[in-house]
Amino acid sequence: MEIADSFVPTAGVVGIFPLVTYFFLVVATYIFLGTFIASLAIRPATATQPIQPALILTAVTAAIAGFSYYQIQSHYHTMLAELATVTSPDDRQVLIRESYNAIGQYRFMDWAVTVPLLLIQVVLLRTDTSIKQTRLLITLAGASFFMILTGYIGHQQLGFDNEILVGPKLIWGFVSLLGYAAVARTLLPFLKQANPQPVARLVTISLGAFALAYPLGYFLTLTPIDFNSIHILYTVADVVSKAGMGLAVYYTYKRTIE
Repeated sequence: MEIADSFVPTAGVVGIFPLVTYFFLVVATYIFLGTFIASLAIRPATATQPIQPALILTAVTAAIAGFSYYQIQSHYHTMLAELATVTSPDDRQVLIRESYNAIGQYRFMDWAVTVPLLLIQVVLLRTDTSIKQTRLLITLAGASFFMILTGYIGHQQLGFDNEILVGPKLIWGFVSLLGYAAVARTLLPFLKQANPQPVARLVTISLGAFALAYPLGYFLTLTPIDFNSIHILYTVADVVSKAGMGLAVYYTYKRTIE
């Protein structure tokens, strides 16, 4: 029985960087599980408190992210078992790149739901539920879904040999940035309004982490970088954005009961 087949492979057979990547993926799964449990444990004093919808969305976001990362780490573990049988450094990089293109699909499917939910949570952290905010919610959800969907199409611009088609991927990347720009143009004026501290900092950090990581990771796939770096980049950004937003919701909840 090979250790890599049944257990977590060791650095001796797969190298330290792939194992560090696997570490981040598994830890992220645990963090989202913890966020999900914590959000369910919080109970507003009344069901009609404005923070109630944001608490529910925090739980939903954490559940989706947790399940997504469970799938990602599971498939990455399978890749590690295969990596243990490859000795050529060049062939190892090919396997890592090709597996990233396959495994990375789960992130886009996750983001297609969780990114709109994060943006909706930002708006719901305010108690005003005017028609103007309803339009804001629709605009943010639609633009962010467009951004992720077109990004996913760009992610899938691969040849039969699973190599990235640079031209088509660049085109779809810039199309995705149209949705990115629409979200930024809609959200920035809203964020400039006064927000109680420390909620303002948490919201800014949460959104900023994803806003920086998403385009950076997408276009880094067009370089010869080790794709494990992109796995780690996206994992850290996901944890900061989703757990950070959960903390912002929690602080807002604490203010409502004080």
